[in-house]
Amino acid sequence: MNPKPADTADAESARIKEYFIAERGYWRPWTETMLQACPGFVEQYARYAGYPARTGPLTERMVELIYVALDSSSSHLFESGLQTHMKRALEVGATQADIFDVLHLVAVQGAVNACQAADILAEFTGADEAAVVDGELRARIEALGAAHALSLAAVARMDPGYADVLLDFIEQGRPGTGLSPGERSLVQLALHACFTAFNPDAIRRIVPVALSQGLAPAELLQAIQLGSHLAVHGTALGANVFRQVTEQRAGPTSTRR
Repeated sequence: MNPKPADTADAESARIKEYFIAERGYWRPWTETMLQACPGFVEQYARYAGYPARTGPLTERMVELIYVALDSSSSHLFESGLQTHMKRALEVGATQADIFDVLHLVAVQGAVNACQAADILAEFTGADEAAVVDGELRARIEALGAAHALSLAAVARMDPGYADVLLDFIEQGRPGTGLSPGERSLVQLALHACFTAFNPDAIRRIVPVALSQGLAPAELLQAIQLGSHLAVHGTALGANVFRQVTEQRAGPTSTRR
C-alpha cells in the first residue's frame, strides 16, 4: 500500500529535521516554522551552513571558538547561538583560557576601527605630523600592531597616552594561556571578515601575519566562510515574528482595527 500524501510529507519533514540537527547541532522554534513554511530552505541552509565546518581543515575546537567570537561580537550579540557554540567548544576540548582569550579579541575589535578613524582624522587635519613617537612606544606598536590589525601611527602621534593604555590592554588583558598566535589570527580574521563588521583594511593587515605564522590559505578561507551564514539570524527573527503574528491573528480574541 502506497503511503498517503500526508504520511509522505511527515516523513520528509522528519528526514529534513534529522539532517538539519546532524549538520547544525540544534533545533529551534524558528527552524520548525521554516520547516512548515519552506522545507527546502531548511535542508539547503543546513548544507550551505554546514559545508565550511564539514569540509575545511580547521579542528572542531577551532571552528567552535570562531563561532563563539562571531556570536559574542558587539556587532552581533547573538546569545542563543553563543550558548550553543560555547557549550560545544568546551565539549570538544576548548579550555576556559581559550574562551576568555577569544572574548579578549572580541573586545579589541572596536579599537581597530577607532585607529582607522584616527588615521582619517589625521589625514584631513594634518594633526601632529611633526610629533615624534617615543622609541619604546614605537617598538611596542611594531611588535603588537600588525598582529592585531591596529593602525597606531596617527593615534600615537595625536594621543600617545591612548596608544599606551590600548597596548597595555592587548598585552595584559588576556589570560596567561589560551590561543596560539596563529589561532588568534584566525579569530581576528573571522571577526573582521564577517558581514556584521566587515573591515577590508583589517583583513589586509591580518592575512600576511597569518601566512607568516604558517597558516594555510585553506585555513584562512574557512575562517572567512564561517561568518557568512550568520545572516540566517535575521531569518530566524522573521520566522519567529511570523509565528507570533499568525498565532495572534488566529486567536479567539484577535480583532482588526
